[in-house]
Amino acid sequence: MRWITRERPKIDRIACPWLIKRFVDEDAEIIYVPFEEVIKKAAELDAVPFDLPGVEYTHYGDQCTFDFIIQKHKLNDPALNVLAVIVRGADTDRHDIASQASGLWAISAGLSYNIKDDQQLLEKGMLIYDALYSWAKYLQNEKHTQGPIENMLLDVYKKFLKQKSGKAPAWAQELKEIIQDQIDTNLALSLKEISHSLNVHPSYLSREFSKYFDDLSFGDYIRKLRIEKAIVLLNDSKHSLAEIAYLTGFSDQSHFARIFKKTTGQSPLSYRKSQGKK
Repeated sequence: MRWITRERPKIDRIACPWLIKRFVDEDAEIIYVPFEEVIKKAAELDAVPFDLPGVEYTHYGDQCTFDFIIQKHKLNDPALNVLAVIVRGADTDRHDIASQASGLWAISAGLSYNIKDDQQLLEKGMLIYDALYSWAKYLQNEKHTQGPIENMLLDVYKKFLKQKSGKAPAWAQELKEIIQDQIDTNLALSLKEISHSLNVHPSYLSREFSKYFDDLSFGDYIRKLRIEKAIVLLNDSKHSLAEIAYLTGFSDQSHFARIFKKTTGQSPLSYRKSQGKK
């Protein structure tokens, strides 16, 4: 089967062909053409268009075409789900949702810059996604430093860096204030959005964030603050769980309950009962 999309791919238009050829259609022929020719050529060549507006195989909400292919073809593989988050983060500049996203973007952008032939670019990209898939499936818990001596030296090095770093930079101080101001009211609080107001590149902010915020990623830090506030509110019986979910910036009570239990090991209701509240 032929599959057709826009020329000059970087993330989704390399990731999707990899996914198609590895899990959907082993003999797939991937065709790249200028944007304005995709639909016309798709009809002429009896090809499936993907990753452009108005076709079936495209972005939906905050999810990428890669996500849609997984759902459409019922690819029940945990490693692919891990890979999907990385692809989504790289493709939509939401590097905070996966620590590997900024690296994937950097490699993909560099390849696209160096290789002008789209088919050659796809060939190299296939190797990258093969490697990422192997990592997601077999190596997620592996670390570069494995031995006890290496880990000890790494801990010492991290402590040394913290001591040397001294005062947090101005952007970190300003970022903390922005988070405190917006965390309860801005459900879509994102690192990309904040980076613009700080005039700091999102990739840099994502990479440096944990150094100044309790060794946590942006997403984990936001969740930590919200759960801490939820615990305070749970000790006040006048608030319902739905109200607490709203007051702490969660999209709904179900989402709040899931994150609360994941963080504390208890459901919000169980926690409230353990504190003698009804």
